[in-house]
Amino acid sequence: MRLSLLVLLTTTLLFIHLAAAQVTETSVCDILAKPAEFDGKVVRIKATIAAGFDEFIAKGSASCGLPVNAIWLAYPEGTKAKAGPVATLRLQPAANGSATISTAGASEVKLDNNKDFQSFDSALSAPVKMKGVCPGCVKYTVTATLTGRIDSAKGEPVVRDSSGKITAINGLGNLNLYPAQLVLQSVADVTPLEIDYSKNPAAQKDDSGNSNGGDPVLAAHQAAKAFASGSLQAEDLEEAAAAYGKEGEDNGVTVGFGSSNEMVTKDRAKAIQASPDGIIYYATFQMDRLKGAALSEAMSHIGSEIADLRSKNANDFDLLTLETKAWKVTVLSAVARGQKTLTAPGGYVLWDSTWQGADRGKNVTEGLNGYLKEWAALGR
Repeated sequence: MRLSLLVLLTTTLLFIHLAAAQVTETSVCDILAKPAEFDGKVVRIKATIAAGFDEFIAKGSASCGLPVNAIWLAYPEGTKAKAGPVATLRLQPAANGSATISTAGASEVKLDNNKDFQSFDSALSAPVKMKGVCPGCVKYTVTATLTGRIDSAKGEPVVRDSSGKITAINGLGNLNLYPAQLVLQSVADVTPLEIDYSKNPAAQKDDSGNSNGGDPVLAAHQAAKAFASGSLQAEDLEEAAAAYGKEGEDNGVTVGFGSSNEMVTKDRAKAIQASPDGIIYYATFQMDRLKGAALSEAMSHIGSEIADLRSKNANDFDLLTLETKAWKVTVLSAVARGQKTLTAPGGYVLWDSTWQGADRGKNVTEGLNGYLKEWAALGR
């Protein structure tokens, strides 16, 4: 009996040791430097996590010096948790398309849904109390130790031929922008960090904007009319609205309402729908956190990205440029609706109607650059 107990104890300790040995201690920057070397591995990293408008990311403690300085974060399929982005756009080869897509990791990830995870998810989904329009804004970021499986892109995020046709979709997360994704297995050392929104006092005033009766696509079309016909502003807003197509039209754009915070295996395969350009554009909006004008602006934002991805001049746009352009269209949408302010997650002011004419362009650019680099971890 004692011998059997000793053998059982020894075997258990060996199993625990081997399981621990399979977890690679590393960092966000190390993974981003050589994502293919971590593909399919279970890693443990310390990072700051941001969940906002179209972000659900793990950032390193300092800039990695890359065009994308973050890893996309995903919960295992079926988690049904709260935190994550409120608007995303993902690309998938259509049934009639020839583009390839990188497959996801094969190993199953089971989430440890303990008190640490619940604290983590609750902090990242707690909305900030703000009367002004601030799409996807939450009260906290979180620092934590994350353990999970890494999926890596098998090449450039989106590959095109000389004509601009998309031939491969490799990237992960929103806009298929990210070279690596961590599918969460467990979380520890959770520390919420409250975000300072006080630098935008104007956003504390009532500012509901005009959502045109709750129809966000109609609102996007109407917003274009606030600018002179034929102007670049009007054209950008109209193209964003037109990207969704007419009612009943099958144009390869699929709009869904709900969360997009989970790893979904079927998203990494060819779709069952056909599309005019061989690509399906999945736009997802979390209605519970996008109210009134915020939903209309989110639709304009994603519509701008779809329009530019399908543009005849698509080879002139990299994915970071698309994101920058989409935010500028979002600001135009806010201006067209007569909003006093527009704030991005993290407290970055992108529009304030009290700005003087000469300062408006400069202030928008400064706010957007700060948001993209510091909050979204995009750009060198």
